[in-house]
Amino acid sequence: MIQFNLNGQAVEFELDGPSPLINVLRDHFGLFGTRFGCGQESCGACIVLIDGKPSYSCSVGVDEIASRSVQTVEGLGIPENPHPLQKAFLAEQAGQCGFCLSGMLMQSAGLLNSNKNPNESDIRAALQGNLCRCGVHNRIIRAVLAAAEELRSRDTVTMHG
Repeated sequence: MIQFNLNGQAVEFELDGPSPLINVLRDHFGLFGTRFGCGQESCGACIVLIDGKPSYSCSVGVDEIASRSVQTVEGLGIPENPHPLQKAFLAEQAGQCGFCLSGMLMQSAGLLNSNKNPNESDIRAALQGNLCRCGVHNRIIRAVLAAAEELRSRDTVTMHG
């Protein structure tokens, strides 16, 4: 039995053999936002946060996440209270087909967890491993910059409020 935290909730999964995390997220927990793209850490569609850091769920074994925290795009925000990244991606129209978006969002969230004030170069470097065939990278970069600004303004209000 593997126990871990999934999107803020304690969960467990009975392990009956090796399995990549993405399969467990999709098949056992019904979280379909995490996409299977290449299965080789080359496209970024499967990125989730493990302990706040971006990780390829196609290559992380479910046995490796015991007692750890996993966040998928479903845990980023909800329609009534979207994460600043989700709001900014919508405002910038940063998605077309949507296949890459969950990986882009989670990679960006990981970046913002470690760098509250990224510049364009930081964002481009962080998203280098995320493929988007629609060509909306510039919109995505603008969205991440806008989300970072909103998060910083929230922190300022919290510190001074």
